[in-house]
Amino acid sequence: MQDLVVNPMRGLRTAVAVLAGTMLLGGCASETKVTRVDTEVVTDLSGRWNDTDSRMVAETMIKEALGSPWLENYTRSKSKQPVVVVGTIMNRSHEHIDVQTFVTDLSRELTNSQKVTFVAGKGEREEIREERREQAVHALEDTQKAPGKEIGADYMLKGNISTILDESQGVKAVFYQVDLELIDLQNNVKSWFGQKKIKKVIERKRLLF
Repeated sequence: MQDLVVNPMRGLRTAVAVLAGTMLLGGCASETKVTRVDTEVVTDLSGRWNDTDSRMVAETMIKEALGSPWLENYTRSKSKQPVVVVGTIMNRSHEHIDVQTFVTDLSRELTNSQKVTFVAGKGEREEIREERREQAVHALEDTQKAPGKEIGADYMLKGNISTILDESQGVKAVFYQVDLELIDLQNNVKSWFGQKKIKKVIERKRLLF
């Protein structure tokens, strides 16, 4: 009967391979933890512009705009609320900012204030006009909405978001500046100008192992 010869080096190599595979799998393992928090809670994780900045800036600036003399002057002279539309808000910062979220926050504050009549912007109007064209063809005649009955805006709110960045030795300061202006569509007069500034200091600590 032939003797079975065991190669000790082969067994050692097999053991090392199994151990390395186990360590690799262990290193790739991760645990995901999700915690639901109130939407009003500030979650400033990266230091970048976030939902809290958008909401707070919109609330503050619209409150300031509606408390300025232009609104009282218009209401007194015309005996009606002014009609306002939001125009272009430009992102001139170094970050990717979802400007549409900020526009939505501005729109919400204007609408809910009940101090002005707020009308749909350019992009929304195109969709609504297409709906009216569809109604003209497919809807019952007494339910169709006729064209040419839109309310023209008296004022357009537009502006931009810009940043100044300063960084040194792991500490970064980001300065956000939001400028908004309300323009009279009849004569291009700037009836109100608002500015909101936010400064954030972000410090990244190095972990030594």
